[in-house]
Amino acid sequence: MKLYLIGSATALILYLVAQYYKPKATDWSPSYLKEDKIPYGLYILNHEKTAIFPEAVFKTSRLPVYNTLKNNSYQNTSYLFIAGNLKFDRLDYQELVKFMARGNQVFMAAFDLGKLLNDTLKLEINNNFIPRLKSEPINFVNPSLKSKQGYVFEKGIGDQYFSRVDSSRCTVLGRNGKGDVNFVKYAFGKGALYILPNPQLLTNYGLLNPAGAAYTAKALSYLQKTETLIWDEYNTAGTSDNGSILSVFLKYDQFRWAYYLSLTGLLIFVIYEIKRRQRIIPVLLPLKNSSADFVKVVGKVYYQERDNQDIAQKKINYFLEFIRLTYRLKTLKTDGELASSLILISGVQEETVRELFSVINGIQSGNKVTDLLLIELNKLIEKFYNQAK
Repeated sequence: MKLYLIGSATALILYLVAQYYKPKATDWSPSYLKEDKIPYGLYILNHEKTAIFPEAVFKTSRLPVYNTLKNNSYQNTSYLFIAGNLKFDRLDYQELVKFMARGNQVFMAAFDLGKLLNDTLKLEINNNFIPRLKSEPINFVNPSLKSKQGYVFEKGIGDQYFSRVDSSRCTVLGRNGKGDVNFVKYAFGKGALYILPNPQLLTNYGLLNPAGAAYTAKALSYLQKTETLIWDEYNTAGTSDNGSILSVFLKYDQFRWAYYLSLTGLLIFVIYEIKRRQRIIPVLLPLKNSSADFVKVVGKVYYQERDNQDIAQKKINYFLEFIRLTYRLKTLKTDGELASSLILISGVQEETVRELFSVINGIQSGNKVTDLLLIELNKLIEKFYNQAK
C-alpha cells in the first residue's frame, strides 16, 4: 500500500514536470478573446486599449445588442465588435440604430456581418480568401492617415475587401493596392458605423507588426471623444461564464491530464482493494452483444434500398459535426471561408479540402448521387481524417 502511494505520487510529479517543460504548439485557432495570447486572440489590443482611448471607461458585454442597449441612454459611447461572424436580429439592429442616432459610434471587424446587415446596408464581403505569405498593401483614403508604402500583413490577413458597396450610402475610408474598398463608414443620425471586413487585422498577430499596430491605432482613432467603450464578447465567448474550479483544471492541458491521471490512480486503487477484500463472485456469462449484427442488418437495408442520397447526406452530417467539435468552426455554410479556415487549422492539404467541399456542395445542391460519387465522397472524407492534425 505504501509503495503504491509513493509510486503514484512520483509518477504524477514526473508527469507534471514533463508537461510544464514541454514546448507547446502554436494555436492558430481564431478566438478573438481579449484574454487570449494566441496569434488570433486580442490580448495586445486589450492591454493597449487605455493608450488608444485614454479617457474611456471600459465595459464588457456578453449579452445580445438588444439586451445591452435597451433602457440605457448611452452618450459619447463606442460599441466595439471583433469576431469571425456577427449575429444580429431585427431587434438588435433597431437598438443599434437608435444608439447611433443619439451620437454614439459602432466599430465592427468581422468576416461575416450576417444576412440582416448585408441586406440592409447593401454590403457584401469577398469570401474568396486564400492564405498567402504577403497580403495586398492596404491604406487609408484620408491623406493625414495615409502611409506612403501602405500597410502590408503576413499570411494574407489584409486581403479581405468588400465585393459590393453602395457608395451612395457610405463613405470609403480605406482601400487595398488594387483599389478595392476595405474600410467604410455609414452615418446614422449624429453617430456612425465603421466596418472592417477582417478582424484578424486587430489580433495579436497583426499588432506584433509595427505597421499593423499603426494601422489599428489609426483605424480606431475614428472613434473620437469616447467616454465609454463597450467591448462585445457575446459574438465570441457567448453568454455563459462557467467559473467552477473544475473548469480551470479542464481548460489547461497540464491540469487536465494531471486530473485524469489522479482519477486513474484512484480507480486502480479501488479495483485493487475490491479484489483483495470482496468475496468471490460467481462468473456469469455476459449477454450476447447484438450491436454488430444490428449494424450488418442496417447496412444491408441501406444497400438494398440504394438510397445513395440519404447515405451521402448522413456522411456529410457526421463530417460537419466532426469539424464543429474538433476545430470549433461553424458549418452553416460550406463555402470558401470555411474551407480556408479549415486549411489553416487542420493542417490538411488545400487540394484535399477544396475537392471535398466541391463534392459536398454538389451533393447538397441536388446532384444525383451515383455509386461512383458516393465512393468518391467516402474516400475524400477518409483522406481528410488521415491528414488532419
